[in-house]
Amino acid sequence: MESSLTLGSITALFSSMIVLAFIPSLSALVVSARSAANGFTHGVFTTIGIVAGDIIFIILAIYGLSVLAEIMGSRFSLIKYLGGAYLIWLGINLWRSKPGTGEVVNNIEPSLLSSFLTGLFITLGDQKAILFYLGFFPAFLDLSSVSLADTSIIIVIATLAVGSAKLVYACMANRASLLLSSSSATKTINIVAGAVMVGVGVLLAVKTFNA
Repeated sequence: MESSLTLGSITALFSSMIVLAFIPSLSALVVSARSAANGFTHGVFTTIGIVAGDIIFIILAIYGLSVLAEIMGSRFSLIKYLGGAYLIWLGINLWRSKPGTGEVVNNIEPSLLSSFLTGLFITLGDQKAILFYLGFFPAFLDLSSVSLADTSIIIVIATLAVGSAKLVYACMANRASLLLSSSSATKTINIVAGAVMVGVGVLLAVKTFNA
C-alpha cells in the first residue's frame, strides 16, 4: 500500500520530532544518569526502551484507539507505581555503590535489561504522550485513512528522531564520566545519578497519586 506522506511532510515531521526530543526532559535525565553511572551501552538500552514506549503510543494514536487508551489509562497507575518503585530502587543502589578506579562499580551488576525497562517505564508512565501524538499527527496526515506504509514511515521517523536525540545525551554523559576517573569523582557521579533516579521515581508516584 502506498503512503500518503510526501517528502515535505516527512521532512517536517522529522524536524519537529527531533527538536522536541532534544528538549531537556525526565527521559533525557534518566538516559544521562544511566549512561554516566553504568556506561554508554546502558544509555543506549535506556534509549531503546524509550523508543519502544513511544512506538506503542504512536501505534495507538495513529489508529485512533482512544477507547483502548482510556482502558489502559486506568492500568497505567499500576505501571507508574511499579516504574517509580523500580527507579527509586535503582537510585538507592547507585547511592550505595562503591567506586572503583576509572569506573562505577555497583553493589549489584547492572543489566542491559534493567536499562531497557527503565526507559520503557519512563515512557509508559507518561499518559500524556499518547494525547500529544493524537494532537500532533493530524497536522501531518489524515488519521482516518492512514495506511500501513504511513505507520511504518512514522515509526522509522520517531525511532531516528527520538533515538538520536537521547543518544546524544547518553554520549555527553558518558564522556563527562570518563573525564572524572578518580574514586571521589565516580562516587559523586553515583550520587548525582542516583538522585536523578530517585527523584524521577518519586515524581512518577506523586503524579499518579494526585491524578
